[in-house]
Amino acid sequence: MNIQFTPAAAEAIRPELAGGRRRLKLLYDTEGCGCAVSGVPALQFVDRPGPDDREGEGDPFPFLYEPRHEVFFEPKMKIDYDAERGAFVLKSDGQIYTNHLRLLR
Repeated sequence: MNIQFTPAAAEAIRPELAGGRRRLKLLYDTEGCGCAVSGVPALQFVDRPGPDDREGEGDPFPFLYEPRHEVFFEPKMKIDYDAERGAFVLKSDGQIYTNHLRLLR
């Protein structure tokens, strides 16, 4: 899995990753959705990888993800940031996953 972060998204995320103590993780959050296939993508800052996490290729940031959720995403995606709305956007060439990607701290 590969994620290209736009310059605006990278600028918004970089301060949270300063110091190298935290990692970025792409989640497929199903909590409160009622069904495992009705999840919502989210980004989370974590201190260390979980036992099932894999590292995805990201530019300029690598990221973690759980392989069981890989089926819900395309191999190549992009994360953008709309400063006017204060919102991240997760998209690919084929679709927009969400125009309000949650960033969990």
